[in-house]
Amino acid sequence: MKLPLNMLAHMRAATRNLMGQGPAAATEAIQQALAAAGLAPQAAAPQPPPPQPMRDINPPPAPAAGAQPQAAAAPETPAAPPTPAQAAQDFAQDFMARLGVPVGLGQHGFDMPSFELPNFHPPGFNAPATAPADMPAGAQFIDGVYRNHAGTRSYKLYIPSSYHGQAMPLIVMLHGCTQNPDDFAAGTQMNALAEEKECFVVYPAQTQGANSSRCWNWFNAIDQQRDQGEPSLIAGIAQQVIDEYPVNERAVFVAGLSAGGAMAVIVGTLYPDVFSAVGVHSGLPFASAQDLPSALAAMKGGAMPNAQRQAPAGGVPIIVFHGDRDTTVNPRNGDELIAQGVRSQAGGKAARADSIDGSVPNGHRYTRTTHRQADGSPLGEHWVIHGAGHAWSGGSGSGSYTDGKGPDASREMLRFFKTVS
Repeated sequence: MKLPLNMLAHMRAATRNLMGQGPAAATEAIQQALAAAGLAPQAAAPQPPPPQPMRDINPPPAPAAGAQPQAAAAPETPAAPPTPAQAAQDFAQDFMARLGVPVGLGQHGFDMPSFELPNFHPPGFNAPATAPADMPAGAQFIDGVYRNHAGTRSYKLYIPSSYHGQAMPLIVMLHGCTQNPDDFAAGTQMNALAEEKECFVVYPAQTQGANSSRCWNWFNAIDQQRDQGEPSLIAGIAQQVIDEYPVNERAVFVAGLSAGGAMAVIVGTLYPDVFSAVGVHSGLPFASAQDLPSALAAMKGGAMPNAQRQAPAGGVPIIVFHGDRDTTVNPRNGDELIAQGVRSQAGGKAARADSIDGSVPNGHRYTRTTHRQADGSPLGEHWVIHGAGHAWSGGSGSGSYTDGKGPDASREMLRFFKTVS
């Protein structure tokens, strides 16, 4: 679907109106944009907002043995493709929905005195509450707090039962929108791997005060700078754990999912002196957005190659996972992310790439591409999981937004981290 060339410019104007004059002015700007492009929809009776169903990442189960086949449904007439007006209106409604504005409200229909910008949900989730998992005897999952000039963030630190005072690696795990440390730990099963691999795992927690959906604010300019905003808080949490425990400082890594994956890229890029490698699941490249409209464009269309959007030189090795059926963050972001990560490293321009195909028994197929220097040193890995959506590959159903049919992203990330430390 091709939008008018000035559509995103009008979307930016809508955002400015939203910030300065409120939702009604933002909607009016969008409606004017549609009218100027000759795409304004015809008036229709107001409809209630449609329900927002959770996407099911897995196919329906096969019929049980001996089940009676159901009568075949009458064939449906193929739906007509949307008209340009319908497509543009859908784009505008999706944009406003991402800002937290209910679908179907018109120019004079807003009554939201508590409306706030953090209602934007870049990669969105609706995570259920997670019951605390049982821990091995001697293990600890403790609360902590870090403060600096940018604010305050709490975190949870997992200390495995195998810890007896020895130096161990540290993994920083950044959750997705509406998730929390307990939910993310349960879904990724990183604490169980910490027992096996002997490492600390720390889970910073985003606050609803910073973003009402608890998304890490990867699309804000202030949160893309060293010693500013959320990158300084996340790096500060890592440093606080390093100061309090015998962490192997050559083996400190950061990883995340979706909005957390996009923030992991930012933090790893800005602090190569702290982090030795980055793991990203369903995330976006460094500086792929500067505001809400460009965030939506990058998520839906993919962050396209851009010579002006270069990650600083001196990058660190990176491992990327992305489902090729992801409808929340376009898989093209994974392609650009690995390309950006590899070329930011010394020797990246002369890297050698090799791909292999594989599959999980009774699960997804995948393509794994490795990027290495001429001497074989690893620069990056890119895992494309065929048939997977927007969920942590190989995760546990005890947490939200996981796909147990994929390769074990948590285990593969720790394997990769070990090769570069």
